[in-house]
Amino acid sequence: MTLGARAKLALILGGFALPIAASLAVYTFGRPRPTANYGELLLPPDSITGAAFTTAGGEPFRFRSLEGRWILLAADRGACDPACRSKLVAIRQVHLALGREAERVATVTVVADGVPPAPSLAADFPAMVFALPADPPAARAAVTDASHIYLVDPHGNVMMRWPARPEYKRMKDDLDRLLRASQIG
Repeated sequence: MTLGARAKLALILGGFALPIAASLAVYTFGRPRPTANYGELLLPPDSITGAAFTTAGGEPFRFRSLEGRWILLAADRGACDPACRSKLVAIRQVHLALGREAERVATVTVVADGVPPAPSLAADFPAMVFALPADPPAARAAVTDASHIYLVDPHGNVMMRWPARPEYKRMKDDLDRLLRASQIG
């Protein structure tokens, strides 16, 4: 076999081997994430409480008043420590980043211990409703897990959660996908 024939044979074999090698490299080093969503879907979704709450201003509040809107929901104590404040900032920033879709989403913080938040906290988060339980057992019926941020759908189902210190962009991407696909809220 001559040198020219060997070169042609090597090119032909390389033409077959190159796609296989490229696909193995992509499979090994470029694996996509297993799911598209960042937040954890809660299955089965739990229904949000029908219990009575009051706002930090003393007005009555029920989650039913927000029916038809998506709700970003957090829970914490009235004396909001730095971790609590960080969680509220995350909710505010993601809510603001939604742009014109933000009107479809409400933000609520359940103050599980019933201690009203400082007025400066309410001033820093004007779009957020701070819901204090009218009756202490009512707080147990609401979402009181301070280690997550929850999403409630327009029908009142707690259906997704994110860590208390989320990655803003990935959380916003989840909400964008839901709002774009949703025919409700």
